[in-house]
Amino acid sequence: MSQHNVTLNWFKQTESFAYKDYNRDHQWDFGEGLVVNASSAPEFLGNPEYADPERAFAASLSSCHLLFFIAICSKKRLVVQDYTDQATAFLEPDEQGGLIISKVILRPKVTFAAGIDVSRDVLEKIHHQSHEKCFLAKSVKSEVSIEPVWD
Repeated sequence: MSQHNVTLNWFKQTESFAYKDYNRDHQWDFGEGLVVNASSAPEFLGNPEYADPERAFAASLSSCHLLFFIAICSKKRLVVQDYTDQATAFLEPDEQGGLIISKVILRPKVTFAAGIDVSRDVLEKIHHQSHEKCFLAKSVKSEVSIEPVWD
């Protein structure tokens, strides 16, 4: 099996530590020089120019789905030329009145290489297999749905 480590670094940059005053900016250090600037979502007083946990959650699920999708296509010799996903995570109240990511919708649009013809049925099956294999989707209680974009 494997482990996946990240170091989160935050330090106080404001004089006031009142809720509306303190900084939300921090960094995700993945090692080997890969550092991502992060903050809370703008709705929670974060920096809109930085990644936030809610969008990162959607991006992680989207990325996992993509990687299984292209692996399946590669094994089937279906050359993928381009893959774009407009993923959305929905932050909503739960039964206890707190907030949860209740649902993530992935909207992948796939273009295959010239000469590769894939039927809608086959494409849906590959998306279904990708979703079934995605260990991130299997690890969360949020609903994750796939809504492929068709040309």
